[in-house]
Amino acid sequence: MFSRLTFHHTRNLGRRLVHSKRTVLSGIQPTGVPHLGNYLGALSNWVKLQETSNPHDDLLFMIVGWHALTLPQDPKELAASRWDMLATLLAIGLDPKRSIIFHQDHNQDHLELGWLMNCLSPVGKLFRMTTWKSRIATSRNAEESDVDESLLNAGLLTYPSLQAADILVYRATHVPVGEDQTQHLELTRDLAEAFNRTFKSDCPLFPLPTQVDTPTRRILSLKDPTAKMSKSAPDVRSRILLTDTPSQIQTKIRGAVTDTILGVTYDPNKRPGAANLLNILAACTNEDVGVVAARYESKGHKELKNDVAEAVIELLRNPQEEFARIREERVYLVQVADDGARKAKELSNETMRHVRDRLGLC
Repeated sequence: MFSRLTFHHTRNLGRRLVHSKRTVLSGIQPTGVPHLGNYLGALSNWVKLQETSNPHDDLLFMIVGWHALTLPQDPKELAASRWDMLATLLAIGLDPKRSIIFHQDHNQDHLELGWLMNCLSPVGKLFRMTTWKSRIATSRNAEESDVDESLLNAGLLTYPSLQAADILVYRATHVPVGEDQTQHLELTRDLAEAFNRTFKSDCPLFPLPTQVDTPTRRILSLKDPTAKMSKSAPDVRSRILLTDTPSQIQTKIRGAVTDTILGVTYDPNKRPGAANLLNILAACTNEDVGVVAARYESKGHKELKNDVAEAVIELLRNPQEEFARIREERVYLVQVADDGARKAKELSNETMRHVRDRLGLC
């Protein structure tokens, strides 16, 4: 994500070098403990972004409770998961003094703008979104071809419209998301353009957000290396949770699906299981996957799995210790959430004032 993109856009004004302020936003659902794919693909890169961004940039990281409701949730489990997710974000190194960390459902501006985005979103385009089918399929342990509209609720269909509102309500300029969210970000840009075109003023209200890709290859299921690692997959052995013990991590890695071919090579198409383990190891050690793969050409899957398990255990050691400590500090968590919501509303309230004015609802 960070090596491929220059975050601090600059322009020369006479002899001065001016940095354009960016607003960066991303979010994660509070549905269960984050897994290794979440950590390597998004969370650790949020921390890197926090460390490398310009001090004048706004960084917003949210826990998207309303999005979680698009699939059935147990209220008690959801309530606990919301706080656990906040504790996780702090445990991995996000700093509430530098970044705005908040619960999406603590800011009603998301819903108000979400309704407007629904009014601008063509239903046909929403039906063509691929995420609703994949989410239903994953939750039911089924193939996407087995999913039809009878299983679709309105919230899941309009999920991308609310996601667009999440981004636009802060007039975000950069959005770090996975490749599976590209389609949603394209819709967000379309809706921003539609609003700017339909409700004109002296200048466009919404910028067109830029997708920020992660350099880490997508981490796949340990039991089905053709699908991404998911918190909602029925088989708990398919994912490594940030709270898993060393023994659990070793057991899950040992049981990861590979193949019967001798030697280890990196071939995501023909050998997805081995490639997935190599990607995990490369991400843990911060090495190029090709360099890692070369070390195992004359070795077997057993040796690879042992090394992957050891690397994952070491990677998660400090975040796990911090998580265990912070999750017990409820007063602190409430304070962080309240402060984050207040700061987020300061930004979104200004956006919604302009939105209502242009709509004639002021």
